[in-house]
Amino acid sequence: MSTQLTVVVLAAGQGTRMKSDLPKVLHTIGGRPMLTRVIDSARSLSPQAIHVVYGHGGERVREQLSALPVNWVLQSRQLGTGHAVNQAMAQIADSQTVLVLYGDVPLISPETLSRLVAAAENECLGLLTAELPDPSGYGRIVRDAAGKVQAIVEQKDATPEQLAIAEINTGMLAVNAGLLRGWLDSIDNNNAQGEYYLTDIVALAAGSGVAINAISTSDLAEIEGVNNRCQLAGLERVLQRRQADHLMLEGVTLRDPARFDLRGSLKVGRDVEIDIGVLIEGEVEIGDRCYIGPNCILKDVVLGTDVRIEANSVLESSTLGDHCLIGPFARLRPDCQLADGVKVGNFVEVKKSTVDKGSKINHLTYVGDTRMGANVNVGAGTITCNYDGVNKHLTVIGDNVFIGSDSQLVAPVAIGNDATIGAGSTITRDVPAGELTLSRSEQKTRKGWKRPVKAKR
Repeated sequence: MSTQLTVVVLAAGQGTRMKSDLPKVLHTIGGRPMLTRVIDSARSLSPQAIHVVYGHGGERVREQLSALPVNWVLQSRQLGTGHAVNQAMAQIADSQTVLVLYGDVPLISPETLSRLVAAAENECLGLLTAELPDPSGYGRIVRDAAGKVQAIVEQKDATPEQLAIAEINTGMLAVNAGLLRGWLDSIDNNNAQGEYYLTDIVALAAGSGVAINAISTSDLAEIEGVNNRCQLAGLERVLQRRQADHLMLEGVTLRDPARFDLRGSLKVGRDVEIDIGVLIEGEVEIGDRCYIGPNCILKDVVLGTDVRIEANSVLESSTLGDHCLIGPFARLRPDCQLADGVKVGNFVEVKKSTVDKGSKINHLTYVGDTRMGANVNVGAGTITCNYDGVNKHLTVIGDNVFIGSDSQLVAPVAIGNDATIGAGSTITRDVPAGELTLSRSEQKTRKGWKRPVKAKR
């Protein structure tokens, strides 16, 4: 932990251009709120404290992210960035270095922040800038003839000559808290916006002889803020491509990295292949030589080695052993545990169940709240009737059981080892081991029966 660094994250903006009831910093990128990504980058510097300034009406931000290790500071009135930072200063000692970040700039990197903090050493002002082909909307960096930073001018207050400047202010800076406190007390709101601009401290620093060290980044995505959903979608694609590139460099085959989304964390073994349109959510682990077919969703799952997930399958909160085959069009709902060599085929749904080695549930079947033994064969159209309208009940199926097609197992019920269930049976009582059990009405044929026909008109 750095005892000399404190981070202030500004997250009080209302985000009106998002046209959303959700506070802007809670909109997600890579499956996580933007603000959490900024805080993660800040935490990488091991600061003494992180203060998050949130706005009136933004209580939802604090409530939803209450588990974050930060101090929440309310800015009850939106009077500008300078005013926002000042709300946190009462809790920051003069000896600290203050790093100011923004909750809607989600891709800022720890490496850039580390350079920015270093630029503030020896009571200098560290300033993060960038050069843009089109600087419209940003404050411009004004330098003197010697190239020293003199001020930042917001676009609405800039002259035509200043508007031609390509170097822009990112808003992120680092400076000694004692100096910052004095400058914040000196700024006014005599500008086109009628706000207290944090950027006004730059001119005050230059006027008082404080060295201004401007560092820049060529990676424009990491300094880009989100004001509307178009910008949010643009940064989402940047993040996803970066994650895809990292996985490919780690040895993963992505059939089309532009059609892959990781919204969580992914641990992969060797020679993993992922086809198009795959979505990874939560915490996922994939073992060696696994194949994930097109248009699959994996959320909080663990796959053993040599697992094959065929197209259009959805797996959630489940664990699979080695050599399992899933899909196509299969669904594993939460709390499923599949042992080695289990097959779950097309249009099969399994929920809150354990399935032992080598068992097969090949098609058109629902298995819920079930303990299934090894080497079981479940015929097409079979369902476990686990819900009586009030409570869920358990179905227990022993080893080497054969269940014929179109059977219903009405829980609570147990099927003994080596039992056979005849096709079309409705099983309401326990089935003994090693026997054939069936429940089927007598088949009848009515000789001479004629199909009804419509009367002629």
